[in-house]
Amino acid sequence: MARTLPPIQAIRAEIDALFTEGRDLVEVIEDVARLGARLIIQTAVEAEVDAFLGRARYQRASTATGAGGDKESPVRPGHRNGHCPTTVKTTSGPITIARPKLRGTTEKFASRLFGTGVTRTHALETLVIASFVRGLSVRDVEGALADALGPEAALSKSTVSTICQAIVAEYDAWYRRDLTGIELDYLFLDASHFKMHDGQRAEPILAAWGITTAGKPAFVGLAAAGSESTDAWHDFLTDLTSRGLRPPLLIISDGAPGLISAAEQAFPRSLRQRCLVHRARNVLAKVSAGDQAEVKAAYWQIFDLTELGDDIKPGQQLVDWVQRRIDAFAETWGGRYPAAVKCLLSDRQSLTTYLRFPIEHHKRVRHSNFIERTFGETRRRVKVIGRFPGETSCVSLVWAVLDRASRGWRGFTMTSKGLRTLQDLRRALLHPPAQLYPTGDPALAPVTEAA
Repeated sequence: MARTLPPIQAIRAEIDALFTEGRDLVEVIEDVARLGARLIIQTAVEAEVDAFLGRARYQRASTATGAGGDKESPVRPGHRNGHCPTTVKTTSGPITIARPKLRGTTEKFASRLFGTGVTRTHALETLVIASFVRGLSVRDVEGALADALGPEAALSKSTVSTICQAIVAEYDAWYRRDLTGIELDYLFLDASHFKMHDGQRAEPILAAWGITTAGKPAFVGLAAAGSESTDAWHDFLTDLTSRGLRPPLLIISDGAPGLISAAEQAFPRSLRQRCLVHRARNVLAKVSAGDQAEVKAAYWQIFDLTELGDDIKPGQQLVDWVQRRIDAFAETWGGRYPAAVKCLLSDRQSLTTYLRFPIEHHKRVRHSNFIERTFGETRRRVKVIGRFPGETSCVSLVWAVLDRASRGWRGFTMTSKGLRTLQDLRRALLHPPAQLYPTGDPALAPVTEAA
């Protein structure tokens, strides 16, 4: 009969087996992180039992001199009597560990790490996060675990090295891949800041993702930059186009001047939508706390189309209707909060561009908050690290998180009516008839090149 492996050895065997299954690397990394959490917690609990009994596993009380040879650690009566499964709730989901059972003890064992009942831990989850993403280097991974829980908690060097090298290689291949097969209706652009260099302020990671003409989500691009300047964004977008990315119908972003300028240069025929959520924050920042709830409700009422009923048609008439609501908002609040109203009226046309697109897409394309939430998840995971040891480490980690998250992103519903709307927009914006100018919709007039 095969001997059952101790829990710690069993977890290590599971981790090693992951790299022989031929699965997608990103999925493997996620599983390694979960198993790593189990390994750390399991090792910690087993070490506490060693200290409580005063001897290591399989060591007899008569020959023990204290846990780890420490004569000051008392040798207590009792012995291990198997394990029972116990669930630990973490912010990334529950994991199950094998909690040691003791028999013949004169005192009740209580974990100093978790208390009498293992139910929730953030401290050790923090160690897992730091271990698997802190610089993606063998030294950092082993050091974080060994410093906290001793050398027995560390993974083998070959496993750590495999993880670190594979992530960087996978990102490098992804970063250089051909994009000619991706045709987008919608392109979302955003950036998030991380500390990458010693003694420097947080610097941006630029990201691009979109919705294809088939309604499928596509994670398009990711790169580090020194700032969110026009040059930085232009270089980022130029790299995407040089690898074959075609102009989208609509670009959704916040109001960063460098981003807007670069997007208009890189995709001069694409329409632009300014994120309504970001603009709401800008407006409310200029309103006193006592009026913020009322102004916020009035702001979102501008874009509420429910009173129009079900027979809503996208296009210039709908844009004009919402623009009149913006005027009404300005008239109501302009006397009390002129700065807030001025903020709303600046670049006002970009707030209503989405109204030209299929109705069923409006709530998804009028803001860039989706990728911002994903960036927030990335920051949550790396908050405990403080600073990455380098740019490559930071970009590789952010890519690993976003690439994994993108697999769960929802696509867009494509109805026959919506497809016709998108086809008309594509024809007018990107493939206008020679010497023919559409009438009645100035936003769809062809862009003329400067002489």
